Amino acid sequence: MGYGTSPGPHTHSIPGCSSKLPSMAPLFFLLLFGQILLCTAIDTINSTTPLSGTQKIVSAGQKFALGFYSPPSNATSSSSGNYYIAIWYSNIPTLTTVWTATTDVPVSDPTTTSFQIATDGNLVLLDQAKNQQLWSTNVSIASNSTMAIIRDSGSLDLINASNSSIVYWRSIDYPTNTWLPGGKLGLNKTTGLSQRLVPWKNSADPSPGLFSLELDPNGTTQYFIQWNESINYWTSGPWNGNIFSLVPEMTSGYNYDFRFINNATESYFYYSMKDDAVLSRFVMDFNGQIKQLTWVPSSQQWILFWSQPRSQCEVYALCGAYGSCSVNALPFCNCIKGYSQKDQNDWDLQDYSGGCKRNVPLQCQNNSTSGQTKPDKFYTMEGVRLPDNAQSAAGGTSSGECELACLNNCTCNAYTYNSSGCFVWHEDLMNLQDQYSGDGVGTLFLRLAASELPDRKKRKTAIIGGVVGGVAAVLIILGVVFFFLFQKRRRERTLRISKTAGGTLIAFRYDDLQHVTSNFSQKLGGGAFGSVFKGKLPDSTAIAVKRLDGFHQGEKQFRAEVSTIGTTQHVNLVRLLGFCSQGSRRLLVYEFMPKGSLEVQLFTGDTTALSWAIRYQIALGTARGLNYLHEKCRDCIIHCDVKPDNILLDESFVPKVSDFGLAKLLGRDFSRVLTTMRGTRGYLAPEWISGVPITAKADVFSYGMMLFEIISGRRNADHGEDTFFPTLAASKLHEGDVQTLLDPRLKGDANPDELMKTCKVACWCIQDDESTRPTTGQIVQILEGLLDVNMPPVPRSLKVLGESPNVINFFSDLSSSQTSQTQNSTATSQTHTSTSGSSQL
Repeated sequence: MGYGTSPGPHTHSIPGCSSKLPSMAPLFFLLLFGQILLCTAIDTINSTTPLSGTQKIVSAGQKFALGFYSPPSNATSSSSGNYYIAIWYSNIPTLTTVWTATTDVPVSDPTTTSFQIATDGNLVLLDQAKNQQLWSTNVSIASNSTMAIIRDSGSLDLINASNSSIVYWRSIDYPTNTWLPGGKLGLNKTTGLSQRLVPWKNSADPSPGLFSLELDPNGTTQYFIQWNESINYWTSGPWNGNIFSLVPEMTSGYNYDFRFINNATESYFYYSMKDDAVLSRFVMDFNGQIKQLTWVPSSQQWILFWSQPRSQCEVYALCGAYGSCSVNALPFCNCIKGYSQKDQNDWDLQDYSGGCKRNVPLQCQNNSTSGQTKPDKFYTMEGVRLPDNAQSAAGGTSSGECELACLNNCTCNAYTYNSSGCFVWHEDLMNLQDQYSGDGVGTLFLRLAASELPDRKKRKTAIIGGVVGGVAAVLIILGVVFFFLFQKRRRERTLRISKTAGGTLIAFRYDDLQHVTSNFSQKLGGGAFGSVFKGKLPDSTAIAVKRLDGFHQGEKQFRAEVSTIGTTQHVNLVRLLGFCSQGSRRLLVYEFMPKGSLEVQLFTGDTTALSWAIRYQIALGTARGLNYLHEKCRDCIIHCDVKPDNILLDESFVPKVSDFGLAKLLGRDFSRVLTTMRGTRGYLAPEWISGVPITAKADVFSYGMMLFEIISGRRNADHGEDTFFPTLAASKLHEGDVQTLLDPRLKGDANPDELMKTCKVACWCIQDDESTRPTTGQIVQILEGLLDVNMPPVPRSLKVLGESPNVINFFSDLSSSQTSQTQNSTATSQTHTSTSGSSQL
């Protein structure tokens, strides 16, 4: 490695290197010494072993490394040519940095730069060519006998060389954009030092960005995300002793331990992992969101576990000046009418903070003295979130006067007029959002140069009667020809569709599906696998066409998998009618569900809520559909994404499970499927994060979470600042007060026995240990009344009760002469004990 003649006490062996040294004559001493250096990795820097060039040090457990790092300059991952002292994970293939010493001081040549122990004992970065110090730990040290060591926690520590228990400085106490387990994030009340997260400017530039996450400097126990150290656009809410009040998801932190310390000298928050083998990091992203990421070894990638704000457009001024954010488009940011990107390179790196620039100067900004210069005009932007820093315009008592007030001031960029009066903007337009429906929505009139907007007067043209007559005659002839061609093609298409049926599935042509969906114009929804559009076959049969995204399988394999899904038929499964496999296009054709999804009916439907009888019917039908997939098919099909959005309802509110089998069809592993989904974190079983193999019990967990939402009529995390509904439900269930959990819109109109039974099943389904969860077959028998269900323990993840017993039963026989179906289910259930026909805890 080139760190000196003696690696010292802080060295460890490289796996795969032999500890047996060859018996060589002294003549070969140099060769022998080279092998010793090659088979040891050094985790320290001392006064005689500086770090430069391609050298690095690695922690004892080989979890982290420190050295010179060059971020990619663009999406092609080519080096930017700038180097920084950084710490990164050394035991995963994806190079992921967690700390950077000099975020705004790049090094162009690491071979002439040294990371070393200075004469005063501090750790410094020295440009040897210029004899210039670029960075220092800058702490007061009584003894200059120090050394730096990289820990398995990801922290670089400056310690006393003679007594390692004396620590002068730790990198983990000075985070940059990443907060690691064990690190503090808070405020030192004595020194005033704030330990906060600041993101990189973009993926190629680690210099500080505009956003930050820090503890409230005014002394409250809540964290803020800020823009430009001035605007707070998200808060965690104050610490209530267990969680932050606006982060109810903390109650389901399966692999995390959270602690908040608040005393006279400091206030800080830290977290640790229950399983040290799980890699997790908390990042302040350059797009203004905070994110908790977990490494999944099976897929060899980071998956998103939690993020805030949830919507990208809730980040303040994400798109910069004159940029507008849209939640329904990618990229999220675009320049408004009359403006273009100020720095295209930054936008290519998803750094939109530079904003946009005006394409054509306004009339008063133009130095031309020509009298032919046309006055500025206004472009109407409806349904937008109005920019900040509006100013009231005196005298603007009407829309016309408000427009004139803006035109008469050269610095006015836009105006709006509403019931509150006339408002104008003289500064840059910030924090715009398209298709917005929240507070502050309105119509903005944007001032542009006349050349940016069409002249209506030029549209008026005089056409002589002869030309009009000639054009009309040509159009009539063409219309007749096209009409006959259209009728002919329609008859051919109808005949072709009727002839392409092979068995029970129809092999559609792509242009036929374009026609029956009116060129995919009526979108029903979208998800992880693609978008869904409504169509109508020539015989007036309504259909739903799913256009698959991210497809990688060949033609033969695709048809084989589609054939498997097509033969998987059940009254509670959405039926596959046909498919299209043409070139790179892959589409699936399903029966149309007139009542839409359970998510629409339950959360955003009509004011008349679903009755309890219908909800119970939906819960039972869904369980039957999942049971068919798990136990009745030739190969067990694990759905992987059970949630209200994927439960569709027919005209009679009969539930049908959709999107089953698509994970295998698209050739994706489970973790990849989950990373492409949005908004489904509340349904994930804990084994997804821990990395153990996934079984059908993961669907059971998601089904249990969905049962809670069927009971309450609201999403589990939407019950108030301090309430996570599964936690409340488990508590009320043990108190015997399940009636208060019912959707208030039902006004208590529910069968008490069914309500109690549903709550118990839901709690059994979300047990931390998958072996204690029921199978879907047992759930069906319980809901049908063939099995009784005992009182479940509260899952440990809900932090209400203590550890559950090792052996747990969740049902008991209704009678000694139960049906053979019940006997078969009991025989194949999880390990249990039974005494006199009733289950024991």
